[in-house]
Amino acid sequence: MSEMGRILLADDEETFLQATADILRREGYHCDCAPDARVAAEMLRQGSYELLIADIKMPGNPELELIKSLPGIAAGLPVILVTGFPSIRSATESIQLPVAAYLVKPIDIPELLGNIRPAIERYRLLRHVRDCRGRVEQLCRDLGGLERLMVEGGEHSASLSAAHFMDLSVQNIIQTISDVRHISLAASGEGAGQQVCHLLSCPQLQNLTSALEETIRVLRETKGSFKSKALGDLRKRLEGVLSKEQDATSDLESPTLP
Repeated sequence: MSEMGRILLADDEETFLQATADILRREGYHCDCAPDARVAAEMLRQGSYELLIADIKMPGNPELELIKSLPGIAAGLPVILVTGFPSIRSATESIQLPVAAYLVKPIDIPELLGNIRPAIERYRLLRHVRDCRGRVEQLCRDLGGLERLMVEGGEHSASLSAAHFMDLSVQNIIQTISDVRHISLAASGEGAGQQVCHLLSCPQLQNLTSALEETIRVLRETKGSFKSKALGDLRKRLEGVLSKEQDATSDLESPTLP
């Protein structure tokens, strides 16, 4: 994937299409071109793009059909709409859709480039959130399986499972918490007086914390039944992870004194 970003440019005006694509490529972006909405939709299904720049009046998109169908093709993909025939109707419809920008031809290139970078960065942040959510959901399933084995299985099997889980999952716990925290800081922006992003209390992090607390509780309550050093070590490591996460979150949320 291009470091700067992968862009799909869709427009039936050949001169604009090629000239704009050349500018974007010189800026370091990977840019593919589509002559109409049908081809654009197919390319979006097959490719991995981070931004769509689309003309409003190109074939297949007079009523913004391509943009309205985008959630089912590439959910969350940012869109910059361009048009050579601006109207109140098209502007109003654009506002009601998840569109990053609405630009009128002839396009002001600095304005276009100024909208592209933040749109791609937000989309990359969204994908990072989705990745973290997937890891958290898998981790919760792993924790649930370990809990069931501890409650229903024998001491030997529970000890082996705990040791295996500890080897594979503790680092995943730490990495997931770290990633969510980094997402929070990235989404909070820069500048004096910035506030911690709401992702610090997002469902993903709350689910992870809840799963950790529940697993620690089960380990404590069953330590008399399963006298296993592996289980004891697991509980201590999870308690340490949870303590560090709570301390770090508290530090981020604490206001800075003047």
